[in-house]
Formats: sequence, C-alpha cells, structure tokens
Amino acid sequence: MTQPVAEHKRSVEGEVSLTGLIDMHIHTAPDVVPRLFDDCEATRAAAAAGLRAILIKSHVTLTADRAQLAEKTVDGMRVFGGLALNEAVGGLNPCAVETALTLGARQVWLPTHDAANARRFAGQAGGLTVLDEDGRLHTAVWEIIDLVARHEAILGTGHLSVEEIVAVVRAARQRNLDRLLVTHPDAPFIGMSTAVQEELRGPPVFFERCGLFGLHGSGFEPIAQQIRRVGVASTVLSTDLGQAVNPAPAHGLRRYLAALLALGFTWTEVRRMAGENPAFLLGV
Repeated sequence: MTQPVAEHKRSVEGEVSLTGLIDMHIHTAPDVVPRLFDDCEATRAAAAAGLRAILIKSHVTLTADRAQLAEKTVDGMRVFGGLALNEAVGGLNPCAVETALTLGARQVWLPTHDAANARRFAGQAGGLTVLDEDGRLHTAVWEIIDLVARHEAILGTGHLSVEEIVAVVRAARQRNLDRLLVTHPDAPFIGMSTAVQEELRGPPVFFERCGLFGLHGSGFEPIAQQIRRVGVASTVLSTDLGQAVNPAPAHGLRRYLAALLALGFTWTEVRRMAGENPAFLLGV
C-alpha cells in the first residue's frame, strides 16, 4: 500500500538536511513587531542547522548593515540584508536605495506592507504604487532598477499587484537587470495566476515560494503544483518566517522541504531551489 503523504512527510522531516542551503527571507529583531530571534540569534540558529547563508528582512528599515555585524558571530556563515521601500524609508526613494546598495544590500524590495495593493487587500486606503495615473512606471522606479542592476543586486517585487509586477518585469528586461525575484506570487494578497507566471518566466525572473503560506494556507500541494507548471529552474524556496508566533525558520524549512519531497520532488530538484538558485541570486 502507498504510504499516505502526511505520514511520509513526518517520516522524512527529521531526515532532511539543510546543509549548504540558503534561506533568503527571514524576519528578525530589532523590529516594530515581535520577532522570534534577533539578527545574531537567527544567524547562530541557521548555522547550527547547517545553512550556508540567510538574508534578513525588515519592512521598516535597512538590514544590510545589521547583517554585516551578525555575520561576525559565526565563522563561515554568510548573512545578507536589504531594504524594503516602504514609507519609513521614503517609499520609492532612489537615494535610500543607493545608500543601501553601497552598504552592501543584496536585495531591494519594492513596497511591501505600504503597497497600495496590500492596503486594498486589508480594506485600507492609500499606499504606494509603482504606476502613475496613465499606468506607466514612475521615473523613480526606473532609477531604482538601474541602481540595482549596476550593483548586481536583486530586485524584489514586494507586495505589488500583478499588474504592477508585470510592468516591473518588462522594465527590468529593458534595463538588462539580471536578478529579479517575484516575492511570494502565490500569497493571498498577490494571487498571481500560474498562467501569468508562465508568461513572465525566463531570465532574469525567479519566483520566491515561501513556506509560510504552505504552513498557514491550504498546505504545500498548491505550491508544488505551481512549481511543476512554472519550473524548478526559476524557483527559490524561502520560509518568510521569524514571526514570534511561528516555528523557527530552520524548523519551518525542514517541514517545507520534507513536504515537497513527499509530493514527488527529488532531492536534486529541492537542492536546486533551496541552494543553487538562491546562491546565484546572492552571488555566492
């Protein structure tokens, strides 16, 4: 008899090795909301789990400088940071982007919590958009794309709408940006269809599929289905964990990978998505 997926997942979860893998989406303290770990604690926990590198994220402030300090706590561990372009840093602010990149930021996210799309989903008014009244990208967005490309960093699409993401991808290709990461396209407040993802795939676009939404959504099967349609080569597996009420990132990542293995993905495929693709994006 075939072993049920749930039982299979439990049987392999403890056997999943995270050695050499990378988590590109961990939330840490200090922050304006409770977090499970501070930067240094997150670094030590990731190293203890065997991870090669992590990227720490804040919705309200730069983490690139903090990442450099956290990296010093564990020999051989790489820690990266970035900047989310929310209202606290001036929104679509090329000056803030240039400063962040000069300080070593490896990813710049377009607006997340303050995106107009995210606010609409939450029933709120206002927010930031990358498009003007005529549906064209703001001049500042073009400047930001050019800065990120010049520094060979990653542009993350944040919590923009599908329409906005499509416009950003087109612009990124025009400007020869070589690292664009569509932030959790399957999140409820984005809801990018698989068909749109198939249209967008191809250099420089990767899709970040976060375990958080499998843990708290309808399970990991919908994520698995999208990966099968859109492809392993363009997928990055991250956790988006670090919230005080959620499992530790390493534990969540093991559950995530175990679920995908139980759903038929090979270890070679999992390692590509959680190790090799993130390593390319981070340049390590």
